[in-house]
Amino acid sequence: MYEELNRKKFTSLKEVKLACFEYIEGFYNPRRPHSAIGMLSPNLKEDIFWQSS
Repeated sequence: MYEELNRKKFTSLKEVKLACFEYIEGFYNPRRPHSAIGMLSPNLKEDIFWQSS
């Protein structure tokens, strides 16, 4: 995220908030591994759940 904020020139606080939201919802939450679910990404964990149902 730090790299993203340093590479762009934002013209408003709204743009900064949108960039942060897109990073968190687009990568950080759904795709990064989480220790609480066995170091799987939430997307992968959900796929495994639906395949086993």
